[in-house]
Amino acid sequence: MIKQLIIIIFLGGCCLPGFAQNKGAKLVSNQNPPNIVILLADDLGYGDIGCFGNTKILTPHLDELAQKGLLLSDCYSSAPMCSPSRAGLLTGRIPNKTGVYDWIAPDSIHHLKADELTIAELLKQAGYQTSHHGKWHLNGNMDGSQPLPSDHGFEYYFTTQYSAHHLSPSGFYRNGKKLYQQHGYSCDVVVKDALKYLHQRDKGKPFFQYIAFHETHEPVAAPPEYLEQYCSAGKKAIYYGCVSNLDKAIGRYIKQLEKMGLAENTIIIFTSDNGPATWNKGYFARSYGSAGDLKGRKRFLFEGGIRVPGIIYWPDHIKAAKSTTPVCNIDFLPTICELANVKLPTGKSIDGVSIVPLLKGKNLQREKPLHWHFYAPMDGPNSVMRVDDWILSARWDGGEYSRGRFRAEYVNDMKSAQLTDFKLYNIVKDIHQDNDVSSQYPDLFNELKSQLIELHQEVKEDSPLW
Repeated sequence: MIKQLIIIIFLGGCCLPGFAQNKGAKLVSNQNPPNIVILLADDLGYGDIGCFGNTKILTPHLDELAQKGLLLSDCYSSAPMCSPSRAGLLTGRIPNKTGVYDWIAPDSIHHLKADELTIAELLKQAGYQTSHHGKWHLNGNMDGSQPLPSDHGFEYYFTTQYSAHHLSPSGFYRNGKKLYQQHGYSCDVVVKDALKYLHQRDKGKPFFQYIAFHETHEPVAAPPEYLEQYCSAGKKAIYYGCVSNLDKAIGRYIKQLEKMGLAENTIIIFTSDNGPATWNKGYFARSYGSAGDLKGRKRFLFEGGIRVPGIIYWPDHIKAAKSTTPVCNIDFLPTICELANVKLPTGKSIDGVSIVPLLKGKNLQREKPLHWHFYAPMDGPNSVMRVDDWILSARWDGGEYSRGRFRAEYVNDMKSAQLTDFKLYNIVKDIHQDNDVSSQYPDLFNELKSQLIELHQEVKEDSPLW
């Protein structure tokens, strides 16, 4: 009998050239459906770890995964902001279609609606045990007046509504009950709870575990030994230490999976919810995340806001390699459904595609290209589309959008906006998006322009009012 698969997705999107399937092995088994674990970092930049080019921050556990597995150079989140990215990940839908347009502030009216189907709900219906550990950030309160993790398919949850302090974090709820302040660093607290759940689970059933870390979101913290180690980095030391502490927690989680006998057939996929928060003033004065060579950051629809680290590791199945195939976190729901023999939901459009063909060594085909829509600051694009090596961006022709709390009236502005100020980039030759080459490729530019206008119109029509 085929050994049970465990899929760990330390989130974003991914592709798998160089897939080497063992004789007689199957990706999908009706008798032994795969266990699934999603691990998600918060605000971790494209250039924040060693295997993605950082030469100052030590991330040995993630670097080892990249060395032995598949490094994803073109891995994307579904939004340049936390809440919509998480909505896209869990539903497989463009975030605007779910009504989660921006980060969800405390007591906000917008949230992930109860009629949105998530990975957890679909797997629960198929007999999976489902749990969430860490940051939720998909509702405005935890009093039950808006959907909780349990309303979106999680049988167990140990979660905070939004970001928490990394040292002695508070704000956790366990299955609806508010808890006292926790001891230790957030990544350790979350990993401890996730491992406790694995020990106590029904071992006769498959499980889905969604682990969303608070690191490296502000306000950051790091153990003294890391502050000492990075003391020459000055004010950046605390951020560097925060990243290394997260890496250490990930290593501890994986090691425990090995000790529990759950790691022989394990897919590990690592990613972040969006680009780095690199403001260096006020509240964000201590945030020094890096987008590497990419332009932009969190809240911007430049590459630096949505392209995120990605690593996939699966022993004896994936050869060590580097992939440049673009994949987004909205692809995980259809991928997981196929691997778990679960039918895709009907009634709502699923925008992601299954990457199982890549797992079989085949090319990935999309009927529609990857595209993003976000009312970013008006000094950046609002709609973006990627087709092969090309990035087409555009701005919206109206609306004054705040960088603070989401307001219901913004939706009317977004739904009436038309695209303007189109720009075309060859993202392979011009990774920093410095040169608009639309005049050099007029036929391609006009073709892509028409396609993005059509996709933008589709998203507007499907975006709900609040």
